[in-house]
Amino acid sequence: MSERLQPGDLAPAFTLQDADGNEVSLSDYKGRKVIVYFYPAALTPGCTKQACDFTDNLDLLAGAGYDVVGISPDKPEKLAKFREAESLKVTLLADPDKSVLEAYGAFGEKKLYGKTVVGVIRSTVVVDEEGKVERALYNVKATGHVAKIIKDLGI
Repeated sequence: MSERLQPGDLAPAFTLQDADGNEVSLSDYKGRKVIVYFYPAALTPGCTKQACDFTDNLDLLAGAGYDVVGISPDKPEKLAKFREAESLKVTLLADPDKSVLEAYGAFGEKKLYGKTVVGVIRSTVVVDEEGKVERALYNVKATGHVAKIIKDLGI
């Protein structure tokens, strides 16, 4: 089971491919705040709702100085289909070997329909301008989560 991050921890560095196969690193966001959210699978109902919520609120978040990055174990090709199908504007990154998911504590045992399974734990980590964890939220709900983040961040 991967360790969960705590406020004040240094956010684990990463470089992953986006939906177009370009490399994106956490260090690309230095000097800006970034909301990194982890979701189980592109093109599924809950993950689509969450990605659309982030896209719908992207201007508000960007205006408050936040970028948004979504990470899943999907391959870049599936992320591209997801982006096109839903007109998503958030940056989607592919983590097929789940190394970043594990580094952020977003992969491990979870309850699914009353059973314990191993998989992606829907999580959101807010990283500050210096690359430190500002907030780390685990086992979040797909619906209503973005509104809660906006409220919690005072945006």
